[in-house]
Amino acid sequence: MYKLLVVEDEKAISELLRYGFEREGYTVLTALDGKTALETIENDSPDVILLDLMLPDMDGLSICRTVTAEKNIPIIIVSAKNDQLDKLIGLEYGADDYITKPFDIREVILRVKSVLRRAERTGSEADQGDAVLSAGSVTVDMKRHEVKNGEELIELTPKEFALLEVLMRNRGSVLTRGDLLKKVWDFEYIGDTRTVDIHIQRLRKKLKDDGLIVTVFGVGYKIAEE
Repeated sequence: MYKLLVVEDEKAISELLRYGFEREGYTVLTALDGKTALETIENDSPDVILLDLMLPDMDGLSICRTVTAEKNIPIIIVSAKNDQLDKLIGLEYGADDYITKPFDIREVILRVKSVLRRAERTGSEADQGDAVLSAGSVTVDMKRHEVKNGEELIELTPKEFALLEVLMRNRGSVLTRGDLLKKVWDFEYIGDTRTVDIHIQRLRKKLKDDGLIVTVFGVGYKIAEE
């Protein structure tokens, strides 16, 4: 049974989501503000979070950034902000998906199931695949969930880690931005793929990349071959 946290200050929407997911067998926790949300995340360790951006005490993006930097919990933003830039910013801050209000509860349930399937596949691949992936001076330890450049431990967000893992597992092969959206974010529908470029830029900066991640212009990205 999955544990879902709904962070939403509108009680009617919160109760709609609670009712819909409890019917699906989820344990549903709720928080009406950011402070309560962070306390619940720390104390109850939900499996997935539905996060509104406009909360009474803090910006939902700040919660998203804090959680993704410290924990490997999938986050789906549910917001009335429907501009494409808002979606990109949400994904840049580490969200796994972005749903605009008003929504169909059935779509929200399907999106949550999709994100959880991706998280399960990632865990399964870590158990069944290579324990350590390496290229150049960079190593990815799947069991420890650690990345090092030489002896230096590199702190990555869960999305950055997943992106590097996918690139490393497909070393030498070019992955399009669409491929990476599907494999890392588990969706194809978003029209703008700039979030991939943003994450690649951040990954290169953190890894102090001097050619490990290669841009194939007009196509996508790959890990350099030795």
